[in-house]
Amino acid sequence: MSDDFDLARGWFQKAESDWTAAKLVLASRGPYDTACFHAQQAAEKYLKGLLVSAGQPFPRPHDLEELQRLGEALIPSWPLRAIDLTELSGYSVQTRYDFEFWPDHAAAQQASELAHEVRRRVLGYVPERARP
Repeated sequence: MSDDFDLARGWFQKAESDWTAAKLVLASRGPYDTACFHAQQAAEKYLKGLLVSAGQPFPRPHDLEELQRLGEALIPSWPLRAIDLTELSGYSVQTRYDFEFWPDHAAAQQASELAHEVRRRVLGYVPERARP
């Protein structure tokens, strides 16, 4: 049976896949909404993996701000304090269903950088056993 670290590693592996997809799209000529979506998905999965690695349950919605609040309340040494995930959080739905939303390269770059910061802090925090 899997333990919390095995489950967290699974979340991190999926996050790494989204992170890679975001970087590949960003390095090309788009579509940049896809890069924003994958950046959001990577950050979401890193957050969920972090919660799981600490033995905490998490909600299913894609709201990064909700995951942030939950983590801050449950994990005293939460490594993502003072990071504003508001804009990145919206990309889970906005990039898929808002037909007027077409981010440019700069917006995708910003989303990617924020996802990278989430990745860096999360993987630097969790025990090596939980890392992908």
